[in-house]
Amino acid sequence: MFSDTVAAAVQDARVDLAQLHSELRRWDLVVWTAGNVSERIVVDPQSGPGPSDLMVIKPSGVTYDALTPEAMVVCDLDGNLLDGDRVPSSDTAAHAYVYRHLRQVGGIVHTHSTYATAWAARGEAIPCVLTMMADEFGGPIPVGPFAIIGDDSIGRGIVETLRGSRSPAVLMLNHGPFTIGRDGRAAVKAAVMLEEVARTIHLARQLGAPVPIPEDAVASLHDRYQNAYGQPGSSPSVPGASQGRERPE
Repeated sequence: MFSDTVAAAVQDARVDLAQLHSELRRWDLVVWTAGNVSERIVVDPQSGPGPSDLMVIKPSGVTYDALTPEAMVVCDLDGNLLDGDRVPSSDTAAHAYVYRHLRQVGGIVHTHSTYATAWAARGEAIPCVLTMMADEFGGPIPVGPFAIIGDDSIGRGIVETLRGSRSPAVLMLNHGPFTIGRDGRAAVKAAVMLEEVARTIHLARQLGAPVPIPEDAVASLHDRYQNAYGQPGSSPSVPGASQGRERPE
């Protein structure tokens, strides 16, 4: 079905996703069978990401204990099942839409983590009042529109909200958070960091009004973290509009 190169990439992604789904549980970001991680498979590495790419994603309604590499399913970027014997995640259409329209995105995560979802229920953006938030998100975490699961409406809302934003996270109204990254691991990291800042800022507001960080300082902190933090070759950068994220087709 796939070339040897693509088949190897699919197998690697299946292994990665099995481990990354266990990370969602380890950080208490999901309950029961909710939540999902997907990863893009670039079919033609020489040409780069494109419409013929594939994605590997969690199957629908399967418990986390059963999420072995073999349980993951492979779809095209229209959401059609290509490999696997289980029904793909109910969020497959949303993931596929994001991959089609934001070609530099290589991984997507959806959770119902408690504090981030509470902000989504309020329809309130999370203000940038922590340096760690400036580092990772480059500003407030925005709210996306209300959308019904089942078609690409959620994906459209994600793309419309994150286009032009430095944030790798969006709070979909009355639903919960979605995060993006250069690969699945980066998107999981963003989901972990999102829940941490959502919780911390909620607690801070119980004590009084948090103090916003000036925009010039936010930009400086974000630039340093994305381009200078960590070891050479290990940039935490997530593809944003200001960092090469492509516009929708």
